[in-house]
Amino acid sequence: MTDKALIIVDFQNDYFPGGRWELVGIEQAAANAARVLAAFRERGLPVIHIRHEFPAVDAPFFAPGSDGAHINAAVAPREDETVVLKHHPNAFRDTPLKALLDEKGIRILTILGAMSHVCIDATVRAAVDFGYEVTLIHDAVATRDLAFNGVAVPAVHVHAAYMAALSFAYATVLSTDESLGT
Repeated sequence: MTDKALIIVDFQNDYFPGGRWELVGIEQAAANAARVLAAFRERGLPVIHIRHEFPAVDAPFFAPGSDGAHINAAVAPREDETVVLKHHPNAFRDTPLKALLDEKGIRILTILGAMSHVCIDATVRAAVDFGYEVTLIHDAVATRDLAFNGVAVPAVHVHAAYMAALSFAYATVLSTDESLGT
């Protein structure tokens, strides 16, 4: 029995090249995520995949039943791994995630995935609010360029701002190498 689990958030095809909402650096983030995933599997630790779908077929991405809504092959779940479907940025909202973790006695989470400024931010904050200890793997997380009030914000700045904020009061933020002890 362990009190640790890996939560992989929204590494879905629409975020990858050729998808409807490609993220900056998604392939490198997924490669790092695959390394963390392999380590959890090797140690026999629980892995939970989170998959987002918008409820409408005319969604900008992650449309129900679309290939874009499927989890990318780089971190595809095994048959013995749980997949939680969500419809909101926060993976705990209106899903069985908390009940699954509590049922297994999980208290320590490693979180990675997409996007830094939406689902990762919302899920990490909710996890901490629920009393979980969180490690966030910053180089296994991706985002995209944004704009606000006429100001372009490159993805690298979006990501850095969110990692800085989360490391300040919510999570231990580590690189893949740091998390694997390499």
